[in-house]
Amino acid sequence: MERLCGPKLPFWVANQTFHTDRPDLPECFQLSVLSWLPCIYLWAVCPIYLFYLKKNNRGYIMMSVLNRFKTIFGLFLWIVCWTELFYTFHELRHGHNQPPIYFITPLVLGMTMLLATFLIQFERLRGVQSSGVLFIFWFLSVLCAIVPFRSKILEVTDKLRFSTFYFYFTLVVFELILCCFNEKPPLFSNVITDPNPCPETTAGFLSTITFWWFTSMAIKGYKVSLEAKDLWSLNERDSSKVMVPNLLREWDKELAQAQRQNPVVIVFSTVRSFILPKRLIRTRGESSPEEVEVLLSNQTAAPRKPSFLRALVKAFGPYFLIGSGFKLLQDIITFVNPQLLRYKKLTLHVNTKGVPDWWGYSLSFLMFFTAFLQTLILHRHFQYCFVTGMNVRTAIIGALYRKALVITNAAKRSSTVGEIVNLMSVDAQRFMDLTTFLNMLWSAPLQIMLALYFLWQNLGPSVLAGVAVMIMLIPFNAVIAMKTRAYQVEQMQYKDARIKLMNEILNGIKVLKLYAWENSFKEKVLAIRQKELNVLRKAAYLGALSTMAWTSAPFLVALTTFAVYVTIDENNVLDAEKAFVSLSLFNILRFPLNMLPQVISSIVQVGTCSKSSTACVCYNGDVCKTWVCIHLIICDTSRKGSVAYVPQQAWIQNATLRDNILFGKPYNEQKYRCVLEACALTPDLEVLPGGDMTEIGEKGINLSGGQRQRVSLARALYSDAEVYLLDDPLSAVDAHVSKHIFDNLIGPEGILKGKTRVLVTHGISFLPQVDNIMVMVEGRVSEMGSYQELLNQNGSFAEFLRNYALEDIVEEDEVIGEAMNEVIPSRFHRQISIISSDGDNTRCRSVRKHGCSQKKYSEPQEKKKPQEIEKLIQTETAETGRVKTKVYLEYVKAVGPLLSVLICFLYGCQSATAIGANIWLSQWTNDASRNETKENVNMRVGVYAALGIAQGILVMISSFTLAMGNIGAARKLHYSLLTNKLHTPQSFFDTTPIGRVINRFSKDIYVIDEALPATVLMFLGTFFVSLSTLIVIVSSTPIFAVVVFPLALIYIFVQRFYVATSRQLKRLESVSRSPIYSHFSETITGSSVIRAYGRNSAFVLMSDMKVDENQKSYYPGIVSNRWLGVRIEFIGNCIVLFAALFAVIGKENLNPGLVGLSVSYALQVGLILCMHSEKNKSFAPWEVEDKKPPPEWPMEGNVQFQDYSVRYREGLDLVLKKLNLSVQGGEKIGIVGRTGAGKSSMTLCLFRLLEAAAGEITIDRVKIAEIGLHDLRSKLTIIPQEPVLFSGTLRMNLDPFDQCSDEDVWKALEHCHLHKFVSNQPAKLDLECAEGGENLSVGQRQLVCLARALLRKTKILVLDEATAAIDLETDNLIQSTIRTQFEECTVFTIAHRLNTVMDYTRILVLDKGQVAEFDTPTNLISQRGIFYSMAKDAGLAQ
Repeated sequence: MERLCGPKLPFWVANQTFHTDRPDLPECFQLSVLSWLPCIYLWAVCPIYLFYLKKNNRGYIMMSVLNRFKTIFGLFLWIVCWTELFYTFHELRHGHNQPPIYFITPLVLGMTMLLATFLIQFERLRGVQSSGVLFIFWFLSVLCAIVPFRSKILEVTDKLRFSTFYFYFTLVVFELILCCFNEKPPLFSNVITDPNPCPETTAGFLSTITFWWFTSMAIKGYKVSLEAKDLWSLNERDSSKVMVPNLLREWDKELAQAQRQNPVVIVFSTVRSFILPKRLIRTRGESSPEEVEVLLSNQTAAPRKPSFLRALVKAFGPYFLIGSGFKLLQDIITFVNPQLLRYKKLTLHVNTKGVPDWWGYSLSFLMFFTAFLQTLILHRHFQYCFVTGMNVRTAIIGALYRKALVITNAAKRSSTVGEIVNLMSVDAQRFMDLTTFLNMLWSAPLQIMLALYFLWQNLGPSVLAGVAVMIMLIPFNAVIAMKTRAYQVEQMQYKDARIKLMNEILNGIKVLKLYAWENSFKEKVLAIRQKELNVLRKAAYLGALSTMAWTSAPFLVALTTFAVYVTIDENNVLDAEKAFVSLSLFNILRFPLNMLPQVISSIVQVGTCSKSSTACVCYNGDVCKTWVCIHLIICDTSRKGSVAYVPQQAWIQNATLRDNILFGKPYNEQKYRCVLEACALTPDLEVLPGGDMTEIGEKGINLSGGQRQRVSLARALYSDAEVYLLDDPLSAVDAHVSKHIFDNLIGPEGILKGKTRVLVTHGISFLPQVDNIMVMVEGRVSEMGSYQELLNQNGSFAEFLRNYALEDIVEEDEVIGEAMNEVIPSRFHRQISIISSDGDNTRCRSVRKHGCSQKKYSEPQEKKKPQEIEKLIQTETAETGRVKTKVYLEYVKAVGPLLSVLICFLYGCQSATAIGANIWLSQWTNDASRNETKENVNMRVGVYAALGIAQGILVMISSFTLAMGNIGAARKLHYSLLTNKLHTPQSFFDTTPIGRVINRFSKDIYVIDEALPATVLMFLGTFFVSLSTLIVIVSSTPIFAVVVFPLALIYIFVQRFYVATSRQLKRLESVSRSPIYSHFSETITGSSVIRAYGRNSAFVLMSDMKVDENQKSYYPGIVSNRWLGVRIEFIGNCIVLFAALFAVIGKENLNPGLVGLSVSYALQVGLILCMHSEKNKSFAPWEVEDKKPPPEWPMEGNVQFQDYSVRYREGLDLVLKKLNLSVQGGEKIGIVGRTGAGKSSMTLCLFRLLEAAAGEITIDRVKIAEIGLHDLRSKLTIIPQEPVLFSGTLRMNLDPFDQCSDEDVWKALEHCHLHKFVSNQPAKLDLECAEGGENLSVGQRQLVCLARALLRKTKILVLDEATAAIDLETDNLIQSTIRTQFEECTVFTIAHRLNTVMDYTRILVLDKGQVAEFDTPTNLISQRGIFYSMAKDAGLAQ
């Protein structure tokens, strides 16, 4: 430096700098290091920053006053710097030779100021509103100019340089101030158009690093309860439309790479795509040689599999790496404070007068500054990690959703809806959680190495003893991590099984209630839950051991190191500096030592999730089953022409009736009205509370089976497609409605005349009117041709027709028209109409004379008052305000009050021993100053060891106790939730999406099982550590008590803001999470319909919107934690500052041991415990002890309805009005009536799924309202309209309580004509049924339900349209079974096919919820009323 500064200006003078009360830095140091530091920074960062700006153009910002001032000041700075340069040249000309530093420094500074000015303008052109790079530059410039500023005041040497420097200093300070303000947003940016933009996008640099931009929401959340409308829009880069394509792009690259490396696989996939249709048509047992060959060659190769994890890393790695950079910086800064503490000790107990006070003050402020810098950097790192996690979750959910839309039936059967939803919720969550701590993989070893290096410097080779203990602890931790991982995998399997079962239970809840099977399924769920809890218990005990290791590791390492240090050499003295610097380093070691095995365990666990996600994203099964042809047509024709598909089981969305029909098409009033009429839906609209704007529940819960099918038909008709695939749509509707639909819609003269229609049907009455018939037997085409051709062939079809055909299948249109006008009363009378020819559609033309009805609708639906339309599915609401004390008390009660007190006591004892050990250590270090080290070594080491071991044991006991308490609470809370949900009235399930209930059983139970115990553990630990810290600091430096109160006030103030806001954000996040899963399970169910109509992209968009809506509340939630963290840690840093300052002030009266203890205790901040409890709903008693009916009840089967009225829910109209009828035991009653007349409702009342609004039902002189639900339902039998099967064996589906012998079961199967099918299965009665019975046809499922009824054999049997999905032949056999097997029983049958009830004792005709007719079939036909007209339609009456 002498060459630069000359001999007169030394670079460093120790006496001038350190050993003086008025320290100053030499001029050479000021002119070189202090002047160049900011310049070096800016030139080093500039290339990277320019590259970043080039890549990220946010738009153009107009030149503002602020920008002009920044630019002018920048140019002034350049002029000032170069003025000094030219002045030096001037001096040179006049013979005053200056050292080279006087030329170099102004030149470098001037060029740097020009660069800064250029950056100001370039940032404006690239849309940067606030510059972090320039802020740091101006901040460093001001910081480095402070020392010269002081020096020049103390000693003025050169007036011009004095003046230019003050100009320079003033301008730099102005630049720094201006840099704190923001520019306006760029032109045409989203912020301008967005109604509620996230302030982060426009936040300045300071606001960003301190998260100040979040303060407005924190204040709002404190003042009022936050609602969804208060949330900011999601940043575009975090939205689904950016994140999902990003991941899918990388995944496609993975697949392409895998295919390039595995050419065999390409051949395989190509061949498979060609052979698939052949394989479906080819008879069983055959196999093509090329297929076998390809399969064999594929097996021999070991292909490179595409890795989902690799795709994730490529998609999100770069952004995550920025966070890793912050982590590296933070790790290095972490070790600054122990070093400062080391120097501080030197100043504290070297009591010579020569040590100036400013040392202590400077070190105190330096410690504060480094701690604060560490806080800012750490929270930046966390922000990047959490945002990456959030993006990963968005992308995984989006990818899974897109895959679920195109998944084949075979793939759908291989994994249930519950499993895929679990994959979406829990596994995506695990990926998200991992990103937070992934950096520990490299950060932990780095921290360990740095800590060991500094420890070696401090204590020498004695550190090796501590290292040996650490190495011994690594396998211990690794074993715990491995076992924990194994338990987590096992627990995930049980959880999957439980969620899958819960999903099925909720889907079939109506059937469970009707059969009174709740207890059987409750036991099944609880059995799985018990296994899950056993695994959780083992994992919790391991966790307790792990906690003990985590707490005791630093202590054991410290103990062995200190013990070895003082025993190996008598000259080694353990003083305050060595002890507490080492202790703070050991505390730094604690985190990486514990985290490393945990992170490795999490990675392996996520590896498991990754495989399941990969499997789901990759899976491509084959299409199969009876409706294979239809699915193939959907797959193939969608490319050539539009397809409309009506599935056998109608798929209805949770949306309004109109939305279900329009299905994304634009609304055309006339066309829409005609579709309603053609599908016989107009009268239904008058019954529905909100007309066509009525919200339909999940799976069409508030529509009858017939209405659902007709809505499905209306959707197809409105879509105006080229090809119509109708999978038995007429089976669920009444005979006359069926005829109306066929004539007006499907038949040769219907609206769809001229379109291709493929109709699958069990009915034979319409066969003469179709062009071509394909007869299928056991998956093969047996005959094909027109109706007449098949009759002429005289094959099995002709024989079948002779046996079952009705005489008058075909009647003239005119006759039907007359008959309908004659017979059908006003309720049923509607003009048969079709879509008239309008300008939009030339294909649709009038067939009958009266085209589209011109009848004026009394009140167009869209003009109904909004308040009249009741919302069926109530939006999930979040509780507002503080978490009530009752909620905390509920959790304490679930843990057990005594146990809770014991846990707190144990934690208190544990903290007391920790304080004791550290106070003992401080006393030990004081021995050095009293020269008593040699006498007390053994006693000091012994007591220190005893206190530390006691702490370890107490930690383990308290963790064990806490684990026991938490698991007990988890069991009780899940049990009460399950019991509550199984006993909840059916109306709750009609108005609550299944996804919302599943969310309670998956995410909320996960919180209770895993998240809450960890939070409680952290809360207790943090509370006692904070308390002990304050006790130690106040006892060592009593003056500290003065600042405790104001700091505590600030702490409480900040916490109040945070808790109010964070709690609401958590609730909003929880509420917005359910719709994602509801929509997802709805999509999986209706994927074939969505695909057929080509609505994939619309549904993807809907799902993305729901995910983004959820992330809108999740993102402020993670920011709120960062916001709190920065503020709370700032308070912690203030505590460190004051503890150090007071130690410097009172150094004369303090012993160094206590000061070391006081300063090295770190303040930790606890997480706030938030619990959200769901209120229990009231429900009817399960069993009423004093009103239990006799075991043999009902003996006769007499049923009386007396003035009986019922409504679905409070506030709705009555569906049955004053029903009065008496049925004698053994009577067979047929119930008929138009769709929506109340037929199904009447049967539900018998089971009390609907409770009476007035009147009563009596069965064998027992009022059913007075007895328990279980007693009632177990004595009745129903075969429901929709056959519901649960996954499990066939035997379990028939007899879940195992009350019947195998012989009885086989007999029941024989009676319901399933014997042949079951006996042909390899597993026989143990045949595995898929979720919802997917691997059986709808007809077979209905027969299984019949077998259930035969096994129960109760006195009263209800058949709810039970044979609608069965072909005529089987139907005939079943009817004969019912007549013989239930001869003495009272049978109520709701019938669509009137021929099934024509031989019944009496027929009950319902109309608008009232008894219209009730008599024998013969009498009713002779009366020529409603029943007669229906019979005439069906060809059963002349």
